[in-house]
Amino acid sequence: MSLSAILTEAYNFFRNHIAQLASLTVPLLLIQVMIQVWLGTELAAQAEVEIPQFGAIHGAAMMALLLIFSLLIAALTLYLEVRSRGHDVTPGLVLKNSFTFVPPLLLAGVFSGLAILAPVMLFAVFGPFWIIGLSISFYLFARLAYVNFMVIVERVSPLEAIKSSFKFSSPIVLKTMLILMLYLPLSMVGGIVLQLTEFGGFPLRIIIDTLFAFLGLFVNVALFRLYMVNRTTDDSESDTTEI
Repeated sequence: MSLSAILTEAYNFFRNHIAQLASLTVPLLLIQVMIQVWLGTELAAQAEVEIPQFGAIHGAAMMALLLIFSLLIAALTLYLEVRSRGHDVTPGLVLKNSFTFVPPLLLAGVFSGLAILAPVMLFAVFGPFWIIGLSISFYLFARLAYVNFMVIVERVSPLEAIKSSFKFSSPIVLKTMLILMLYLPLSMVGGIVLQLTEFGGFPLRIIIDTLFAFLGLFVNVALFRLYMVNRTTDDSESDTTEI
């Protein structure tokens, strides 16, 4: 299936289920954004201090951020899986069943996140060569973009999910990278809107960040559609081989 067809189907799904998606994800996104903005403010304040001090509250906020993000991804992925099977469920039921996936998603996210950040951090030591590290990190990001689907849909362990995502994404890495690049215009437009409304204060910033974070979930929907199309193709080929 072409990339344009994938994006069209993802857009139609996002538009047709926007109310349920919003009721499922916006409360979590709101909490996530509030923690992010607070942490950003704290880090900016510490940067101006000669000896920065980070207390237990900052560590707790980081941990809460990771847990909420894992729950958000778990809930969204589980909802996409259930809807792909033709079932109709309430957001509350999806959220309830998402908690069991938080621990493996958290572990998988930490391991894959370290793998993605390693190249850019390593090449940053060599000055202008950081762009090479950034390119490698983006490539790894595309190869590991299906880890959460492996954990929730395939029900595999975190390490197995990383290996499975790397193997699965090999033939579709270019399409995956193009979908992930949709984050760029969303980030740019979000930044411009924030600059235009910088005098709106903390509440307006929270609302705008939450709105664009919600719109960014379209990328996850598109990736899931790409995943399901190629997963179905792989399954069909396997069945044919067995026959």
